[in-house]
Amino acid sequence: QVQLVESGGGLVQAGGSLRLSCAASGSRIAIGIIFSRAHMGWYRQAPGKQRELVASITSGGSTNYADSVKGRFTISRDNAKNTVYLQMNSLKPEDTAVYYCNAYNDNGYNNWGQGTQVTVSS
Repeated sequence: QVQLVESGGGLVQAGGSLRLSCAASGSRIAIGIIFSRAHMGWYRQAPGKQRELVASITSGGSTNYADSVKGRFTISRDNAKNTVYLQMNSLKPEDTAVYYCNAYNDNGYNNWGQGTQVTVSS
């Protein structure tokens, strides 16, 4: 069993930065098998809105970003630490949401973290 634990959320003023982390915890064997081969994504959900993809990174390191965050957010992963990051710069009030980490692979594996709140004040 592998759990994804997000951290790094908080309250920041517009124009500020935050770095979110998503660490895999649980069975070392399961983490080693799953995490390095999993594609990882950061999603967010604002009140009254649907959950949306913010950024993703494949097991091979290819990245993809929502248009709304391109040039401001950077996703990265450290397989040695079983952690994926989301560096968020030039934050805007509309970035306020609960941010979720997701791991999935081509064999149907799909796992979500519990979410971390990001609030950007104007």
